[in-house]
Amino acid sequence: MTASRIVALGHYQPPKVLTNDDLAKLVDTDDEWIRSRVGIRTRHIAVDETLVDLATEAAQKALANSGRLAEDIDLVVVATCTAVERSPNTAAAVAARLGIKAPAAYDINTVCSGFSYALATADHAIRAGAATRALVIGAERMSDTIDWTDRSTCVIFGDGAGAAVVEAVPDEDAGIGPVVWGSEPEKGDAVVITGWDPTISQQGQAVFRWATTKIAPLARETCRKAGLEPAELKGFVAHQANLRIIDAIANKLGAPDAVVARDVVDSGNTSAASIPLALSKLVERGELRSGDPVLLFGFGGGLAYAGQVVRCP
Repeated sequence: MTASRIVALGHYQPPKVLTNDDLAKLVDTDDEWIRSRVGIRTRHIAVDETLVDLATEAAQKALANSGRLAEDIDLVVVATCTAVERSPNTAAAVAARLGIKAPAAYDINTVCSGFSYALATADHAIRAGAATRALVIGAERMSDTIDWTDRSTCVIFGDGAGAAVVEAVPDEDAGIGPVVWGSEPEKGDAVVITGWDPTISQQGQAVFRWATTKIAPLARETCRKAGLEPAELKGFVAHQANLRIIDAIANKLGAPDAVVARDVVDSGNTSAASIPLALSKLVERGELRSGDPVLLFGFGGGLAYAGQVVRCP
């Protein structure tokens, strides 16, 4: 077994939905203003659920969909930037909830590109023989970081989680392509979450310009490393940052037959959770089929980015 693939997905969002009209009661905004700028109409907000609750719910669904048991997992990776506890880390807490015995367990924080980073590290661990079956989770409680008086950020973010079961397969059945990853740390102050009582802030126009000019060429490079032309893609799941950004990248990608994830409309920006959340929904609805090549590409805080082509479970 020298490669890996995703065998199942799962997702979870808290039941409380915050609409644009609800936000208009808190700040000077309205539905038209929000939709025209970021394309979002609703987002889910955690009330009683902790970050570990969100991650565990998504992981349980992925495990159930895979037909695997907790004892089959030997690696748990959680991508998040909103963990409150320093120790135990979120991955260890999720493993304890699920009853996974003695897994390698770690968190990874590259903010919005976190899931693609986590998926790559799990793939690398499996290829190196250090693991055989992994739970890879993106989970965020972004509402903990929001200043509800700042209309430039409070309209954007939501809470949720998505998870994937990844396991070793023969090289000819590989379902996770080579990662393209990197960052522009000199521009890292474009998106920041700072302080012990953290608040998120961002330079919206700078992030928009960076994403709409830099990401499409990197996405095409990711396809090349996977041995595919963009036109062969059946799906494109970018970080769900902003509908205008997603559409701009998709238009430049050159993948006319690809289903483009636009879960940001209903879920808002859920940072590291956005890619697995959107991918899981597309598979659940039957918009993507088993074996379909799908480009995943995360980008954002850092400014870090990462992407890979995967085969749908």
